[in-house]
Amino acid sequence: MPIALVDSNNFYAACEQSIDPSIANRPLVILSNNDGCVIARSAEARAMGVSMGQPYFKIRHQLERIGAEIRSSNYTLYADMSQRLMSIIEANCEEIEAYSIDEAFVKISRPSNDILMTWARRLREITYQRLSLPIAIGIGESKSQAKLANHLAKTITSCSGIFDLGIENDQDYFLKQVEVRNVWGVGPKFAHWCHIHGIHNALQLRDMPSNKLKKKFGVKGIRLQDELKGHRCINFLSQAIPKKEACVSNSLSRPIDSIGELREIIATHTIRASEKLREHNQNATSITIFVRTSFYTPNFYSQSATQRLELPSNDTRVLLRAALSLTTKVFHPNYLLIKAGVIMQKLLSADYLQLNLLSTNELKGSKDESLIKAIDNLNKRYGRDTVYWAACGINRKWKIRRSYLSALATTRLSDIPIVRA
Repeated sequence: MPIALVDSNNFYAACEQSIDPSIANRPLVILSNNDGCVIARSAEARAMGVSMGQPYFKIRHQLERIGAEIRSSNYTLYADMSQRLMSIIEANCEEIEAYSIDEAFVKISRPSNDILMTWARRLREITYQRLSLPIAIGIGESKSQAKLANHLAKTITSCSGIFDLGIENDQDYFLKQVEVRNVWGVGPKFAHWCHIHGIHNALQLRDMPSNKLKKKFGVKGIRLQDELKGHRCINFLSQAIPKKEACVSNSLSRPIDSIGELREIIATHTIRASEKLREHNQNATSITIFVRTSFYTPNFYSQSATQRLELPSNDTRVLLRAALSLTTKVFHPNYLLIKAGVIMQKLLSADYLQLNLLSTNELKGSKDESLIKAIDNLNKRYGRDTVYWAACGINRKWKIRRSYLSALATTRLSDIPIVRA
């Protein structure tokens, strides 16, 4: 059974264009938190020379000159569109492994004629019809081949976003077209080593002496080489591996030197982290908070503090008490803090709870669980912060700056466009 890699082209930009057709086919730039740097671009912006990671204030005039549209990062929208995309893909394949927010490996059986083009075209049509998201599909006998085929589907214009390496009689010709740096699993150091040794494309990497590759990169190098030959060495994960940590952090819109504001920030991050734990049915065993100043300040300051919980928990109240008790350990009034975060550590399944004989905490009852669940449901249905905790504060001037934020048209009722006929 072959493996296909399905991914959305320029996903963040495509999501923005999906809910606002007026910016389709125009140069579009997505900015990071606090409208800092470029984190995504449409194909048109890329063609006009806009690079990833550039600070917005440095290229603002360039973007105005080329008539580029600007959007602040809207992760709520992207996460919702990703969930919808994965649902469509899952309904049109036999097995799925969600690899990232916009990518999924799938298993699909070949029909009697071995041609999967009809299936791939249909999947592209359904996805664009329902979500207005363009996707590319690469098909191979292994994950590495599927990744490589996906790259070819995007770069060969005549492929129209679909490439099946498994049915090509001359695979060597296509492997030769892919630079070694574009092979899945080849990082900058790996690519540099390959160039030094005369390996410039995927074909040369596949056919180079295995002992030479193993000496430098060990089993991982041999595994990659075998994957390029069509042998499956990387497992297909139908179920995601449980996370060991969950982190919530962000840079602040302005530096702070108040412990009251720091407590609000830590509380907000802790509440979001506890929601993540419940979404994944996990409990935290310990909690760490951290703060730092800007890297560019003369007196750089960075501090963290950790507390182990008596019992693993995902209860917001338990985690809030622990997190807020740590703020005095990391706060220093003589420094202007620009970033803060919370890390939930040593995560365990919430289906099992190892009790502690010496614990003074009581197990939460059904009423407590119902309260937390009700709050989660209200915020999920009507939007984040519909019901929020007082510890988060009311006038949160430290909140991240998002001056170009688009509407939450897929997750908030008030943002749904109204059409009058």
